[in-house]
Amino acid sequence: MNHKRFAALASAGLAATLALAGCGGQNESGDDSGAGGSEQQLSGEVRVDGSSTVQPLTAAAGELYKEEQSGVNVSVATSGTGGGFQKFCRGETDISDASRPIKKDDAKEDPACQKAGIAYEEIQVANDALTVVVNKENTWVDCLTVAQLKKMWEPAAEKKITSWKQVDPSFPDEKLSLYGAGTDSGTFDYFTAEINGEEGASRTDYSPSEDDNVTVQGVSGSKGALGYFGYSYYEENADKLKAVKIDGGKGCVEPSSDNAQNGSYTPLARPLFIYVAKKAYAEKPQVKGFVEFYVNNDQQITELAKFVPLSEEQRTKAKSSAQALAAG
Repeated sequence: MNHKRFAALASAGLAATLALAGCGGQNESGDDSGAGGSEQQLSGEVRVDGSSTVQPLTAAAGELYKEEQSGVNVSVATSGTGGGFQKFCRGETDISDASRPIKKDDAKEDPACQKAGIAYEEIQVANDALTVVVNKENTWVDCLTVAQLKKMWEPAAEKKITSWKQVDPSFPDEKLSLYGAGTDSGTFDYFTAEINGEEGASRTDYSPSEDDNVTVQGVSGSKGALGYFGYSYYEENADKLKAVKIDGGKGCVEPSSDNAQNGSYTPLARPLFIYVAKKAYAEKPQVKGFVEFYVNNDQQITELAKFVPLSEEQRTKAKSSAQALAAG
């Protein structure tokens, strides 16, 4: 765990959340067990890899679960959504964190899972408002249109759009420095598809990283910098960065939990997922218990990790997906 928010998991905030999440043995589903419906004490490893955006959420779920199942270790690595799917389809992990759906036409993803016999269930665990951020000293931008973002990020902009003034004549002649997700990231896939009109289409002369903290450091350290990442990272670093409103065609809308849920923050609101291997769920009680705990206590987990929670409709669907796993 490489994010500041996990200091809170050992603090009073964790204790308060645990009280809500089922320290007394009651969870949202009405079970008298906080360990995802199982009263027995479990042990073993739950192996997770994938999206750096979803990592803090799954890690928070793992920390809470360990309070009830001290013998279970939930390890959460980050190799990007695409990298996580490759490991998942090789059978190296039990769960894959993802900031986009698995690709049905990519030989490295869904067909690879099918070939290896990795059956899985997709479960939405939260929402996200992909957030564009600039330096705190940036006084000329409060809102950007999708067209302006495309002018910055499209492949044709490489080595040509190097100043804010080239993006819009009303902006100053300040050097434009760009930071963003690496190419294995689902965040990269989503951002390029929604802004540039084609997944993976992006200028390459920017500073890419699978670690969003690199983007935080880069944007906070340069007056003319701009970057993007998940909403939870902005909330964690709001004292260092300025979030930009986005005009998707119906006026400027700020990234927020409410705007991500109500659909007004377009086109950068998105769902976040975990993918669960059916074999791991069926054969490893610790995986089954963790997944059930994750789904049954989603609201407390998202609040603790500062993510956008599921709507009631999404929560119902997530529980149905978990029930499908249980049905085999």
